Amino acid sequence: MAMLSVKPGQRFTLPDWHTNSHLISADAERQRSASHQVRQEARALRNETNNQTKWDEHDNRTRLAERISSVNRWKETLDKCLADIEAEIDALAKVKEAAERALQAKNLPLDVSIECLTFRESRRAIDVVRDPVEEELHKEVKVIDKAKRELQQRVNEAFEQLCLLQEARQQLSCDHRHKMEALEIDRVCLSLNVNSPNISFKVNPTRVPDRSTAPDEWEQNSQCNKEHAEAEMKASTELREATVLAIAQTNNELEAQRVATEFALRKRIRDLERAYDELKWQEQNTLEEIAEMEEDIRRLEEDLRRKMQDLKVAHTRLETRTYRPNVELCRDQVQYGLTDEVHQLEGTIRALKQKLAESQDALDALYRQLHRIQTDTGYKANSLVLDKKCMDSRRKLVVPAEKFVPEVDTFNRTTNRALSPLKNGQLEL
Repeated sequence: MAMLSVKPGQRFTLPDWHTNSHLISADAERQRSASHQVRQEARALRNETNNQTKWDEHDNRTRLAERISSVNRWKETLDKCLADIEAEIDALAKVKEAAERALQAKNLPLDVSIECLTFRESRRAIDVVRDPVEEELHKEVKVIDKAKRELQQRVNEAFEQLCLLQEARQQLSCDHRHKMEALEIDRVCLSLNVNSPNISFKVNPTRVPDRSTAPDEWEQNSQCNKEHAEAEMKASTELREATVLAIAQTNNELEAQRVATEFALRKRIRDLERAYDELKWQEQNTLEEIAEMEEDIRRLEEDLRRKMQDLKVAHTRLETRTYRPNVELCRDQVQYGLTDEVHQLEGTIRALKQKLAESQDALDALYRQLHRIQTDTGYKANSLVLDKKCMDSRRKLVVPAEKFVPEVDTFNRTTNRALSPLKNGQLEL
């Protein structure tokens, strides 16, 4: 007969079963209530944070737009100020060039006056008298020197003022460039949104960058740059007016003195051929010395290049030997030898550079001397053309250079030696 199987284990009573069901129901009610509370709080938090985020983003977009507008206003102000200062620089540069031309134009009258005084020193015996012509020539030299000093002072002041204007322009340009960069950055920031492809988390984005400035400092910096530029432009305008007045005044004084001198001038000149030949001989010798000096400089430069290559080899050997492994990295005789070689080469290079600089200075001095010789030769040749009268020489002051034809042209021995472009450039220096 089959046996009834009984499930082993603990048996619960019916009250226990009912109690357990009630506990599960109570726990479920409590968990649902807690969950409902959390859901309500989460919804409230979401609504609050969404509103706060939107308003914060809107406020910052407004601030960005206002900042862009403020920076753009300053950019436009700097644009106008830059245009004004550029125009003032051009105007002052033209006045400075006019003063330089006027200063350069005084060289010819001064040369002519000095030539006339030099010619009159050749008088002999009873003719060596201090007559009205000599007095007027000395007065003319003083008037020209005074005019040149005044014009040179104006040129120097104009040059310094140009430097100040360019410095102010540089400050404005730098400020303008920074504002352009800031505008571009802020406009990029204004265009960003949650769908932008280039947004990401950054490391410590709320840090205060170094060299940050306050809004007042930012405003004051641009205001100072603008005021500084306006002050320099005002000073430049006053200097331009004073320079134009000085040019006109010196020209009037010189013209009046020229008329007085030419009214009294009636003397003859003496022969300057000997001085002219001496200058030509000096010019030839100077040119020969320049050629020899240039050849020596070329050789010095070649030696210096070779020594630099030798020094590179020694440096490379020393550096390469630092990679020897472990105990092989010893300070052997090779190391000491290479070190001594480097020191020797460095000393040699210093000596060669010093000698090259001395040679170049000597060459520059030769070129300056050659320029002085050729200038003086021109003066002497011009004086020799005026073989009869000083009045013929002074015709250059009233006759345009392109129309001037000397009345006396019996001495024409000037040789225009063609120089290389390098020599011409050094002569200009």
